[in-house]
Amino acid sequence: MSNHSLRSKPGPIMEYQEAIQGINALQAQEDDTILPKSRTQLFTHGYKTRRVIVWFHGYTSSPAQFTSLGQLCFQRGDNVLIPRAPYHGLKDRLTPQTRQLTAAKLARHADEVINLANGLGEAIIVGGLSMGGVIAAWLAQQRKDIATALMIAPAFGGRVIPTNLTHFVTRAFLILPNFFRWWDPIRMDFTAEPLHAYPRYSTRGLAGIFRLGMEVETLARQGEPACSNLWVVTNANDLAVNNELTGRITTFWRENAVQATHTYLFGVDLGLGHDLIDPLQPGQKVDKVYPVLLDMI
Repeated sequence: MSNHSLRSKPGPIMEYQEAIQGINALQAQEDDTILPKSRTQLFTHGYKTRRVIVWFHGYTSSPAQFTSLGQLCFQRGDNVLIPRAPYHGLKDRLTPQTRQLTAAKLARHADEVINLANGLGEAIIVGGLSMGGVIAAWLAQQRKDIATALMIAPAFGGRVIPTNLTHFVTRAFLILPNFFRWWDPIRMDFTAEPLHAYPRYSTRGLAGIFRLGMEVETLARQGEPACSNLWVVTNANDLAVNNELTGRITTFWRENAVQATHTYLFGVDLGLGHDLIDPLQPGQKVDKVYPVLLDMI
């Protein structure tokens, strides 16, 4: 069942200077508890460009994840905005704050960012990885001011959770006491790169992401997306997210908007990890990934 609190509430800011003031206000809230490179990033040419590209980072990561790709987009003539998600980017890598993340807070974050993006470019392109992929999908389903959306390895569900149990597990995580799990439960190393990412995650925060994904699935089943150009990018070697669930949601999009929906699969032979964006991730192959994504936009 759809939740009206998770419906988009657009309020676009069309003028460049007003948008800049809004982004400056967001950045002013990011105090010394936030890593400098993990704060909201804006690459601007000083005026409203033909396109603005917004990159939403993944769960437990930060805007630094997309810095390199964002700079490439900027060099191609686009304004680029990389917002910091709530409770992310803190210097304290073992912060408990991600347990406060909810679907409603992610939705309000997404709306606020796209409202500001309207003043940065005539056409808005959004993309995101994992949690950011779910945010991009939520926006694509509801906002007509999105020209193109790239959902990269979207975290609609976890790989270890059976597809048909994802909704049940999500609701359980939202009710049960929160606990933290390490991304690497063997080493449990909080000194490993990238230092702008957290080494563990909150089950309650993860459930907030999955809950937003449930809203996307509900809306995708009910009707066509507002965005007219969707790219769903998956990784056959992904050990973190449920590609089958992503495929089910993609099927709804194809049924309701076949001309608008495109897919791309990075083959298992590439050996890519879940985070295929951040150059600081071990074994990264951004030379294989970035050209594909740049072609899509």
